[in-house]
Amino acid sequence: MKFQVNRDVFSEAVSFAVKLLPQRTTLPILSGVLIEATEDGLTLSSFDYEVSAQTSITADVEEPGRILVSGRLLADIASRLPNAPIRFSTEDTKISVTGGSAHFTLLSMPVEEYPTLPQVAEQTGLLPADAFASAVSQVAVAASRDDVTPVITGVQLEVSENSLSLVATDRYRVAVRSIDWDSADSAVETITALVPARTLQEIGKTFGNSGTISVSITGSEDRELIAFRADKKTVTSLLIKGNFPPVKRLFPETVDNYAVINTGELIEAVRRVSLVLEREAALRFTFTPDGLTLEAIGSEQAQASESIDAILTGVDTVVSLKPQFLLDGLSAVHSEFVRISFTKTDNPNKPGPVLITSQSSKDQAGSDTYRYLLQPNLLLR
Repeated sequence: MKFQVNRDVFSEAVSFAVKLLPQRTTLPILSGVLIEATEDGLTLSSFDYEVSAQTSITADVEEPGRILVSGRLLADIASRLPNAPIRFSTEDTKISVTGGSAHFTLLSMPVEEYPTLPQVAEQTGLLPADAFASAVSQVAVAASRDDVTPVITGVQLEVSENSLSLVATDRYRVAVRSIDWDSADSAVETITALVPARTLQEIGKTFGNSGTISVSITGSEDRELIAFRADKKTVTSLLIKGNFPPVKRLFPETVDNYAVINTGELIEAVRRVSLVLEREAALRFTFTPDGLTLEAIGSEQAQASESIDAILTGVDTVVSLKPQFLLDGLSAVHSEFVRISFTKTDNPNKPGPVLITSQSSKDQAGSDTYRYLLQPNLLLR
């Protein structure tokens, strides 16, 4: 095999191919990137039986062929080569990589042992890339990071009519966002797919500026798969098996008791006051017609409090919230103001979840569909 390729184009392609691969794998061959050279150019692929990535780029191919090479090493080399065309050639098990005055010799991996990449089914629907990337960043933060319960480490994608809903929970909070969905020529009207949150976050970053993303969802008894395609790039992921909890029903239809606050001011106040807190401790929030007071009792040596403006509708309310969980929700509200609504429970001594939504201005609700439900801590009397 022999070819010449633009350094920046090749470096970006290798980086994309290895991005989703795990740092460590039990099978060394799965850390490789498969490079296939044909008269049409190059195709770079990676696959670890759970996720795959594939991209095609143009190149001047003198001799077609297939090679398998250590992905992360090749990505490091490509990104550091001089700004000149990269020349590849192979001889037996050795790979020669030359860029400008730099030259590397790498050993190829046994390409015949590399697994066959999954086949992508017909298109299920289309998504606006920017809205999808934004929705993933808002919702995925609420997914669990505890692999003991795999079903809540994913983001549930729910397709219905002309919208796609993304839902995630870790039992302490729930995040939901809906975006437009174009079913194209697909006859499927309702479908769900539970995608690993970490994989979906990388997909959102990768395709965020792609205009439109083509999505394919396939299911069989032994293998359920989702694929995302745009800009000559394809990413597939195995779906998580299991029943996602019906957490969307936890959201109230209406809430009469709420406060509207400047988002940036609240974020800064939470960060300041929580400096004295010990790990896993919560902040106390007191909402009155005079505004919001934040209080932190860290230890005998350190306490903190701060008051900021807030417009309260309803009765005075006191809740205790974990600062990082609250900051995750506030950071996902892409508006100048935020509405914090206080739900009720049948037990007057147990506070209901706090609902966080966007607010366009002091007196107008936000236009997006992002909702973040956070369970308060029990107040220490």
